[in-house]
Amino acid sequence: MAEYHLPGDPPVPLVLRRSPRAKRISLRISALDGRVTLTLPKRLPEREALDFAAEKEDWIRTHLAKHPETVMVQTGACLPIDGHSRRIIASSGKRVLLHDAEIEVPGARPGRVLQRFLRELARDRLAAASDHYAVALGRPYSRITLRDTRSRWGSCSSDGALMYSWRLILAPPEVLRYVAAHEVAHLAEMNHSAAFWAQVERLYGDYQAPRNWLKGQGSSLHRYQFDI
Repeated sequence: MAEYHLPGDPPVPLVLRRSPRAKRISLRISALDGRVTLTLPKRLPEREALDFAAEKEDWIRTHLAKHPETVMVQTGACLPIDGHSRRIIASSGKRVLLHDAEIEVPGARPGRVLQRFLRELARDRLAAASDHYAVALGRPYSRITLRDTRSRWGSCSSDGALMYSWRLILAPPEVLRYVAAHEVAHLAEMNHSAAFWAQVERLYGDYQAPRNWLKGQGSSLHRYQFDI
């Protein structure tokens, strides 16, 4: 994939992606992080795709204006952990310290330090929740992996491998637990049938509130940029 920019104030990054299956240019704005992707046929000149984006500039900027503003994770910024906002402050020590209203982060690159810390915290919480629900279900899982996924919060493979987005640690705890129950339920039902949702309800209870939270506010978890 190649990356270009739509001129203006501010410039809009554009990702150009070629697909042998594409018959015409298509434009997509990610609901998670606002990434603008142009998919074009294999032999179409890139200039035509950029001209197409220029024609759609008003539409692109209107949609991006509705997207949550990116937050750079650095000293002074606020970051939700367990759904509770905490201000990032510099620490003279060697460890990340989590307080009620603040989080102390050592080092000159707090974003990277925090990302490592949050991934480990997410792994602990998701492993504990997955263990709990797997025991209740009576079916073991094979392993857990964490990723920074863009299209899903979790998955369960046919061999019982669970995958989660580590950004779930930013959400309220009940949301993280709901996703764990959802994926563990797939160990019994590899579908989204009525039987599957009955398993989720048996494991978690009334799941509608955390499910609605993810639909309405989940995309905001991707506004935080750590790689600085």
